[in-house]
Amino acid sequence: MKTETRLPPSQLVEVWGDTADVKHLAWSIVLGIGISLPAYLLAAKALASMVSSPELARAYGMLAGLGGCVIAGVLCAVLFKPKRVVVEGEAADPFWREEVLAKLAEQTGDLGSVADLPASVVQEMKELQIYDLFVAHESKARLAQPSTDEARRPTFAHQPGVLAAQPKGA
Repeated sequence: MKTETRLPPSQLVEVWGDTADVKHLAWSIVLGIGISLPAYLLAAKALASMVSSPELARAYGMLAGLGGCVIAGVLCAVLFKPKRVVVEGEAADPFWREEVLAKLAEQTGDLGSVADLPASVVQEMKELQIYDLFVAHESKARLAQPSTDEARRPTFAHQPGVLAAQPKGA
């Protein structure tokens, strides 16, 4: 799946993991405040004479303000269409995927083995076309690691006048 944006990057901002147009984001905030705050204030004032305590009137007013937030959200969704186009069917760059797996393995130390995964997870990975990527990464990681016998075997380093057994890598 590939994602493209229609606007220059200078007009876009990332908010909560999603991309938004700066102008539309500003208008959305203004609309949200402009609808929800009056809904809260009007409901709290109208309910103050109907309920026994002012605290209860404010609590019901907050429900009206929350309803105003929902209405503002629906209005903004109608007014401001998404700025990106999602194209399915195109494969992602395989080098990018391998780089992401390498960074993930670097952070966690080990991604584990695909052989240890339940069949349902393996099936889902195959449907998402990432199973072969993880298998290839696992094979590369296995080849890059020295065997446990090699890691334990001492090497001999010659220092002037001294012959000493040192662990590998020292």
